[in-house]
Amino acid sequence: MEYISGAAGAVILVLVLSSILRTLVVPRGLYSALVFRLWWTLRRLLRLIAVRQDYAAIDRAQTWLAPLMLIGMLTAWLAGALLGFGLLLYALSPLSWTNAFREAGSSLFTLGFAGGARLKLSVLDFVAAATGPVLIALQIAYLPTLYAAYNRRELEVTLLQARAGEPAWGPEILARQWLVDTETALPALYRAWERLASDMGESHSTYPVLLTFRSPRPHRSWLVGLVAVMDAAATHLALEPRLAPPEARLVLRAGFTALRDIARALRIPFDADPSPDASIRLTFAEFDAAVAMLESAGFRAERPPEEAWPHFRGWRVNYEAIAYELCRRCDAVPALWTGPRDFPGGPIPPLRPADRRPVDPSGEGRPELPPATG
Repeated sequence: MEYISGAAGAVILVLVLSSILRTLVVPRGLYSALVFRLWWTLRRLLRLIAVRQDYAAIDRAQTWLAPLMLIGMLTAWLAGALLGFGLLLYALSPLSWTNAFREAGSSLFTLGFAGGARLKLSVLDFVAAATGPVLIALQIAYLPTLYAAYNRRELEVTLLQARAGEPAWGPEILARQWLVDTETALPALYRAWERLASDMGESHSTYPVLLTFRSPRPHRSWLVGLVAVMDAAATHLALEPRLAPPEARLVLRAGFTALRDIARALRIPFDADPSPDASIRLTFAEFDAAVAMLESAGFRAERPPEEAWPHFRGWRVNYEAIAYELCRRCDAVPALWTGPRDFPGGPIPPLRPADRRPVDPSGEGRPELPPATG
């Protein structure tokens, strides 16, 4: 029995140490089974306690996922360390089960009220006494890194609201620029999101718990914002191949590279080199309706929708499947062109402010956008 307890204790300590190193120390996206199973469990528990199963109720419940994840990781690691050291102390001493775990807890939390009966147990006591404070210190140092990445992300998501509405939608970004004659600002937007996409690809694959941090407003989402900017760039390139800025290609490349980095960290399968002719879940009818909306806003396309569609599809096939799966797993706001969710309800179109400008002397006002469709 002592040999089995000792071996089990050693294995548990190795697994706990591996999870801590993969999550807090190693600067690359390594998979931690403990962290992702905790995420899976907490997400479903929060879904169960939602009074209603619509998006508003799910969003309120999932707000607690990030803090519960941080507390749950620390609790799981400390509990695993306590179990591992307790089993080792029982295997290497004449202590009973109760006294072995009592001594392990005393050392792990540096309380010092329990002592071993033999000198050789002091080594385990010292190691356990160092494990507790080091683990807590790593968790404390982990928080500023998380919140710094979160603040960088949410700043750009908030700035996008004026350009894309809430929730964000790619064609809406283009339409609003043409409505207010600010289309020359699109290259700067693409550059900002190219940098942000690279930042998110690195931070969210290294620290996947960032995926559980929701935006302060329910209809904002970093993931929906990224998909919207990529859809805007893909639509821009498909409809205006000569006039679209080169930054549109760069943000698309940075965007789907970031999504693939996150998918690798979460072990989401994807096609690394999809064919441009492969099918996508977005339909031509949805694309055609978006192009009609753009034309009503003053956008003049070089290509008709039928000719632009294969080019748009060739861009979107690189990121659609991953984006849909991440949106589903993160319970992101169900914006247009972001796929289905695990809760009932259709896509939510962006909220558009009314045009309050006076009519010009000729009696003609600015064109109004038609209603968005799912």
